[in-house]
Amino acid sequence: MKEKIWLSSPHMCGNEINYIKEAFADNWVAPLGPNVDRFENDMANYLNIKSVAALASGTSALHLALIILGIKRDDEVLVSSFTFSASVNPIVYQCAKPVFVDSEEETWNMSPELLEAAIKERIEKGKKPKVIILVHLYGMPSKIDKIMEIAGKYEIPVIEDAAEALGSTYKGKKLGTFGTFGILSFNGNKIITTSGGGALISDNEDYIKQARFLATQARDTAAHYQHSQIGYNYRMSNIVAGIGRAQLEVVNERVESRRNNHQFYSDIFKDIEGVSILEEPNSDYYSNFWLTTILIDETKTGGISRETLRLAFEKENIETRPLWKPMHLQPVFEKYPKYLNGVSEKLFDIGLCLPSGSNLNNNDKQRIKSVISDVFKK
Repeated sequence: MKEKIWLSSPHMCGNEINYIKEAFADNWVAPLGPNVDRFENDMANYLNIKSVAALASGTSALHLALIILGIKRDDEVLVSSFTFSASVNPIVYQCAKPVFVDSEEETWNMSPELLEAAIKERIEKGKKPKVIILVHLYGMPSKIDKIMEIAGKYEIPVIEDAAEALGSTYKGKKLGTFGTFGILSFNGNKIITTSGGGALISDNEDYIKQARFLATQARDTAAHYQHSQIGYNYRMSNIVAGIGRAQLEVVNERVESRRNNHQFYSDIFKDIEGVSILEEPNSDYYSNFWLTTILIDETKTGGISRETLRLAFEKENIETRPLWKPMHLQPVFEKYPKYLNGVSEKLFDIGLCLPSGSNLNNNDKQRIKSVISDVFKK
């Protein structure tokens, strides 16, 4: 069998082992330590934001953000429907209610028009939403200025789920730094990785101090173990933070590689009728193109569908996957309120994520190009 080409695999730079060896040499194997401190400081400098808490995952970061913002049982939280379930699960952890908002067609992210309609209707029903969770999907910036304007109008805090969007910017400002909180993920498939891990970011330093406290089991200041609040084991370890330090040193190179991959695909598909690629709407948007994504209209391709191409790749041991299945279609979430326009369902039906790792080599790209050429020649 041919060697596997992954959708988005980890890409080590080589310096990670040095920071790991430092941790072992100093016996900082337990959670926290110098690597965690440096990783948080370096990330804050990179994002030009005041404070960062390095955590076990992006999901734990989102959970802590909701706790700090006071989300409790039966509260309503507006959230993008077109996303991964980790954007929604922490809402349910708090016994709160997700209210799903569909996408707009330019960026595939939350529709500002539907968002405002949802807010108005929830208020009319006597239940003003407490928080907006905005996802920047596949690294593409949302229409963040419009979203923030609406959020400000109704005085609702915004949590930016930038798990897929490290390195992306809107009007030169890093994603994750517009809202009250930003969420990052360093899962193995992300733009940089700590193997697992995530971060909560904010310009409110008191909030991040609170997050660090809650993430270390909420242990009170005392000689003995005393707890006045429920805490969580959500802190990042010193070892994996060492991986993150090295990864962050090459983040700009990783973004450039992903953007080059996107250009590679743009060149291939530009003359293929019926295939469109997600592009930046204008120069205000700068995407890391974490994953390059396409739509295939089989009415214009002579019957070639998303599945035709996906299965052709699978036959050649090349990983692709459909776009996210919208949360309002998921069995576990289908009972919750939703504000829809049909966009995310259409995207799910005809969309495909293509191999986009920053470690794709020329041989990988030639294999990918050959599959595409063979499929669309037919």
